[in-house]
Amino acid sequence: MKFMKLAAIGAALLFVGATAQAGDTYKAVKQHGHVQCGVNVGLPGFALADSKGVWKGLDIATCKAVAAMVFGDASKFKATPLTTQQRFTALQSGEIDVLTRNTTATMSRGTTLGLMSAGTNYYDSQGVLVKKSLGVKSATELNGASICVLQGTTTELNLADWFRAHKLDFKPVVINTSEEGFRTFESGRCDVVTSDKSQLASLRASSATPDDYIILPENFSKEPLGPMVRQGDDEWFMVVRWALNAMIEAEEYGITSKNVDEMLKSNNPNIQRILGVSGDMGKGLGLDKKWAYNIIKQVGNYGESFDRNLGKGSPLKLDRGLNAQWNKGGILYAWPIR
Repeated sequence: MKFMKLAAIGAALLFVGATAQAGDTYKAVKQHGHVQCGVNVGLPGFALADSKGVWKGLDIATCKAVAAMVFGDASKFKATPLTTQQRFTALQSGEIDVLTRNTTATMSRGTTLGLMSAGTNYYDSQGVLVKKSLGVKSATELNGASICVLQGTTTELNLADWFRAHKLDFKPVVINTSEEGFRTFESGRCDVVTSDKSQLASLRASSATPDDYIILPENFSKEPLGPMVRQGDDEWFMVVRWALNAMIEAEEYGITSKNVDEMLKSNNPNIQRILGVSGDMGKGLGLDKKWAYNIIKQVGNYGESFDRNLGKGSPLKLDRGLNAQWNKGGILYAWPIR
């Protein structure tokens, strides 16, 4: 009982400490001259450093968009690779300014960790990856299977919920990173690996024999992935949120990194506001009129980032699906810049 009380006090102090320092984030970012982003340790399509140490991926694009917005220079960011166990502590402690790591927004994370989601940059769902040789076509056929699952994630909870609801048993094989889980799965030490479907597609694409694996059709959950910041810091929250919204809004209006200069001549009032030709939408955050122009010119709109990292221009070749614009069959819907 005494230990439980001490643990509760420690958690409360951590929450208060995070909130207390959160209000200084925007100021601190400007002072140290770059945005410190927490990212995945290595997930193709979302965050992966190449042989020269250059980071690429959808989450990296989100980080770069924030840098372009604040500094007018998308290169003014630094990446801190974090495991699932490290990510929240790193944000709570102030080690990073923003968590741009494939992380699901949930009620419990928003009410107990002192953190909050700043938006969704990928709508996902949890599923399972199996070897074709297993001869399984549905997750309902996996009764008694051993399943590799990341420790300390919503994935663990969703897996247990889904199997319990379907009156099926499974044997969890707890792993610490996605890469470790896939290696464990490939070696035959677990029958199945579960994660967000985008992550499974990424792992499959990185395999020497990607055609040997299939992702089963069942969706175990809703996984709205996106950047997170500390609570108690409205200014910084708005910077991150509107950096992401600018990329989504730009795609809706057909503004790309290639035509953005030509679009400065557009008569469309929405495009004029986005690009700072009219109005002064960045003034409330101490930004110049070109804040969104800088994001689009240097990072691209959301669709460009998706195609480059996850879609037709990438090894993953994922369909847009839910991540298509709201007027193109998806649910991507930016808040208007006006």
